[in-house]
Amino acid sequence: MDRIVIDTNVFISALISTKGASNKLIQLATERDFTVCLSVPLVVEYQAVGMRLQGTQILLPVEDIRGAVDSICTIGEHIEIYFRWRNILNDPDDEQVLELAINGNCKYIVTHNLRDFRGCERFGIDAITPKAFLQKIGAIS
Repeated sequence: MDRIVIDTNVFISALISTKGASNKLIQLATERDFTVCLSVPLVVEYQAVGMRLQGTQILLPVEDIRGAVDSICTIGEHIEIYFRWRNILNDPDDEQVLELAINGNCKYIVTHNLRDFRGCERFGIDAITPKAFLQKIGAIS
């Protein structure tokens, strides 16, 4: 079973639209076709960005955003971050995602921003779009 980290932009995309690969990825996560790894900082970011965009880009009520965060926490595997890896990526805000992927022995970081994760391959981690990941696991053609 593949172990993945879902970048915030993918989680938020799933909240913005019920169509598309991001939403399908989140739906399939509940069926446990793969393991979603989470850390406290990433979950806090999911919640903060979701609340910031509520009423503008995200048209869901606040309760639904909180429910989506709670759901991903229920199905995800919490990973303790024992080793920090910094100054690997160009964007310091993405370092926490890479650290989670490394500490969680993940094979993939699922993101819409592939170039933000250049360098993760040296840790045996591939940055991949939601659509490409779903194709890889046979969920879409």
